[in-house]
Amino acid sequence: MEPHPALLPYAAKRTFTLTPEPSAAASMGSAPWSAGGQRTFVVQKHWASHLHYDFRLELQGTMKSWAVPKGPSLDPKDKRMAVQVEDHPLSYASFEGTIPAKQYGAGKVIVWDRGFWQPIGDPDAGYQAGNLKFELLGHKLHGRWALIRIKGKGEKQQPWLLIKEKDPFAQPASAFSVVDALPDSVMQTVRRGQPEATTPAPTRARNPGRNMADLPARATKSALPATLAPQLATLAQGVPDNPLEWIFEVKFDGYRLLTRVEGARAKDITLFTRNGRDWTSKLASLQQAIASLNLPSGWYDGEIVVPDKKGLPDFGALQACFESGCTDDIVLYLFDVPFFDGYDLRACPLDDRRAVLKRILEPVDSDPVSDPASDRVRFSEEFNADPRSLIASACKLGLEGLIAKRRDSTYVSRRATSWVKLKCQQRQEFVIGGFTDPQGTRTGFGALLLGVFDEAGALQYAGNVGTGFNARTLAEVKKKLAAIAQTQNPFAAASAIEGRPHWVRPMLVAEVAFGEWTSAGRIRHGVFRGLRTDKDASLIVREEAVKIASPRIVRSAEKPALALPAKLRVTHPDRVIDASSGTTKIDLLRYYAGVGDLMMEHLKGRPASLVRAPAGVDGELFFQKHLDTRSLTGIRAFDTGLTAGAAPLMEVASKQGLLSAAQWNMIEVHTVNATKPSLAHPDRMVFDLDPGDGVPWRQVQEAAQLVHAFLTQLGLAAFLKTSGGKGLHVVVPLRKVHDWDTVKGFSQAIVLHLATTIPQRFVAKSGPKNRVGKIFVDYLRNGPAATTVCAWSARARPGLGISVPVDWSELDSLRGGDHWTVRTTDTRLDQGNAPWSGYKAAAQSLSAAMKTLNYSPTTQR
Repeated sequence: MEPHPALLPYAAKRTFTLTPEPSAAASMGSAPWSAGGQRTFVVQKHWASHLHYDFRLELQGTMKSWAVPKGPSLDPKDKRMAVQVEDHPLSYASFEGTIPAKQYGAGKVIVWDRGFWQPIGDPDAGYQAGNLKFELLGHKLHGRWALIRIKGKGEKQQPWLLIKEKDPFAQPASAFSVVDALPDSVMQTVRRGQPEATTPAPTRARNPGRNMADLPARATKSALPATLAPQLATLAQGVPDNPLEWIFEVKFDGYRLLTRVEGARAKDITLFTRNGRDWTSKLASLQQAIASLNLPSGWYDGEIVVPDKKGLPDFGALQACFESGCTDDIVLYLFDVPFFDGYDLRACPLDDRRAVLKRILEPVDSDPVSDPASDRVRFSEEFNADPRSLIASACKLGLEGLIAKRRDSTYVSRRATSWVKLKCQQRQEFVIGGFTDPQGTRTGFGALLLGVFDEAGALQYAGNVGTGFNARTLAEVKKKLAAIAQTQNPFAAASAIEGRPHWVRPMLVAEVAFGEWTSAGRIRHGVFRGLRTDKDASLIVREEAVKIASPRIVRSAEKPALALPAKLRVTHPDRVIDASSGTTKIDLLRYYAGVGDLMMEHLKGRPASLVRAPAGVDGELFFQKHLDTRSLTGIRAFDTGLTAGAAPLMEVASKQGLLSAAQWNMIEVHTVNATKPSLAHPDRMVFDLDPGDGVPWRQVQEAAQLVHAFLTQLGLAAFLKTSGGKGLHVVVPLRKVHDWDTVKGFSQAIVLHLATTIPQRFVAKSGPKNRVGKIFVDYLRNGPAATTVCAWSARARPGLGISVPVDWSELDSLRGGDHWTVRTTDTRLDQGNAPWSGYKAAAQSLSAAMKTLNYSPTTQR
């Protein structure tokens, strides 16, 4: 097949026997994952000679393409340069892989975002005129955008500007950077570190996932229980605090289904509703589909839906499937695995359970980016985007909303606030207690009378619903009502119901969307969505939305949180010091009480400085190095002996000192690189990886790996900790044999070498302008007056991130320099300082390293 004429430049630049990119002839038709009639767009993150983002729109039979060096911005004030490049095939929209060296565009490519776009006006005319306006509907990018062609200065490639227009999806760059906050691929099925397949047909074989080393640490040996009650979600008032600590999934408009697998045959698979009803016979074809996957034994939690033509869940179609007895169109989305292959995973963090589930659902020896639409069993993907934008997109698509789940949450068989529902509109189940007569030409009935059970078990009237029915549903529901008619009013005596209603036994459950609750406990503007045959009427109560905040620190029963000393007087304990997480002053003191033992290992014998925040993290901060005239229990004067006549510094001498300082509005604790008695010789060398604007987190992780590799090459042991902020700290333990000038000078030489050798990653000069798109490895922490935030210290910034010691093997799993916060560090306390267990023994002289780098401290001064 001849390629599109516009793709000849694309084909001329590539050797398709060497590059995994799709050939130009492969572009006929549409993008592999697109829906009929929809225009696709894709943004690919491309690590070529320089990191950039390729923005592509399906137009005129190809993917019109622009290279955007800094990536898209949600701030309308940011006019991002977009250099037009050659058209690409439509099939390129799903390409992820590594273009080999010496090939055009050599480097790694991931699908950073993708979705559909709708032109505003005539797209062909707008493109020709250089003023193309459109709306994006992707995983990360939404709303109105514009591509504006500008007058060039003789460039070979035509420059344009990519601009976000003002709409509800716009955000100031100072508040949110989409490329920094969401750096990863949206192609969740791509397996990192493996070569991407190109054309093989999908296979039904699955990854057995039986490698015991891949099981989460908290997995325990267990027999497979005969029954399992599911975890249920709580209705939330809004997006939870600290959204990075949560995953966000589509709230499927379907029925909850738990699958019990006890063998390889179909008869070994049983399907249960959320109330424990066995629906295996109703879902025989789905049972066969699950059997074909050869899943290990276990309990698999998910939701069944029927997708419409656009791939969106259709609740009415699902009900129609059960009414007709034909369930071949039903799809099962799996999102959790509480039991797996002889192990109980309920105590494992959600992220770990989902990793197990995702691994065993991945096809083996198949195209990792192929469309899984033909599969009956699918993995419920996490959406890596701003949750408020996700909710807006879900509502626009007509979805019910989102489900948010805490990443570190365990699996509990009850309703819990670690899983929450974020709905586009108010919607819940009601018990049908009666109906009214139809009016006019309507048949069947007029309206259904609805109720919910209260705490005493009485059915309280909640209003009626008379819209959302068609002729078929009117007839079907009326038939069911006639079968359970009764003369007694099932509602509580105080319920006032107008007219002459007909009563029924309170057995049927209706799902209803509505506008609001009135003060009298009635719903307004109700719309019938369908009957629920998977839920017991006796369990239906009014859903109350709650505000979800990050959990307070609660230690396990084996390791109870330390109580605050009885003599410690805490003033204004309920004052909120961080509005973003709701953390109060007493919360912070309890945190420091809990980490005091761990923290003292890093504080003992060191001069310390305090960052105080009397008005909280959003107010003015005070950096205090010298001891105040007031007396603080557990904090004492520290005479460094380094500067004659200088005021004494401070030493946090005990855990009590941490609490005294926190009561005095301290949030951060910093320390110098020396301990007594010999303060003239530092005992560590610190490198602070400080990312500039536009640096994604993945690049910070790669930079830490490069620094670690270079220090290893120099023969220096290095230890890692999060900063609690944007970056990471690399710490080299030293024997106390070098003076300050030698250590600082050599640390600068290391940074200069990195900046010279890898200029695309590192810069040796501080200052925001120098660090744009790069990382400044801050060696200035190694001066005698400089300090670094102490391990386990909180940071005085929104979210209250924590600086935590980590092992190098954990680097890839970190989500940021503030991976742990005051609210979530409890999940880390069992690890404590173990990742640095070899720290003291690793201390060494710099002499051999200086010789390797050909550095002489005498000639450098």
